[in-house]
Amino acid sequence: MAEYIPSPPTTDFAPLMRAAQGGDRDAFGRLASQLEPRGRTFARAMVGSEEDAMELTQECLLRMWKARADWVEARGVLPWFHGILRNLCISLLRSKERVRAKDAFRPDQLDEEDVDWDYVDPELQPPEHLASDERARLFWAALGKLSTRDREILALRHFEELAYAELAQRLRIPEGTVMSRLFHARRRLREALPRELAEELRR
Repeated sequence: MAEYIPSPPTTDFAPLMRAAQGGDRDAFGRLASQLEPRGRTFARAMVGSEEDAMELTQECLLRMWKARADWVEARGVLPWFHGILRNLCISLLRSKERVRAKDAFRPDQLDEEDVDWDYVDPELQPPEHLASDERARLFWAALGKLSTRDREILALRHFEELAYAELAQRLRIPEGTVMSRLFHARRRLREALPRELAEELRR
């Protein structure tokens, strides 16, 4: 139904990032090769375009390299990577006027990461290699009806198979908030799915 990019909790990217901070381009290249598939899958779910997802992921990695001196190890590599990539996705969607803020107040009054966005063009097609799979088509079409915040947590949970603790770290929110946000996102996804697939998602 979806493309899975496992993200084992034992993965430690910090040594590669530390080496990159010292100017080791090979170390950063190895880091980038591991982050790129995760980023492309996530960005694809957010922006709906394989080409845009690839460009956004490359831009994210380039920004990481340029800002490597600013990385703080306590924050972790994946949360930093995810934050940059998410903001790039939202910026692209906003520049193309494909999203509008869900909240009644102006988004410029908030921290960018606190804003949830509805899609103006909710149709979302599955990746090309899943285009002939009817279940995948229905799943991606339902995902396309959700907001950016719902898409974000579902993509991380179901495409990367992150545990609650990993989601909390990646999104920089409490684990209880992760559970609540995921519960409501799954409910909204089930409501957008045909009954048979909705029941499968409950399991």
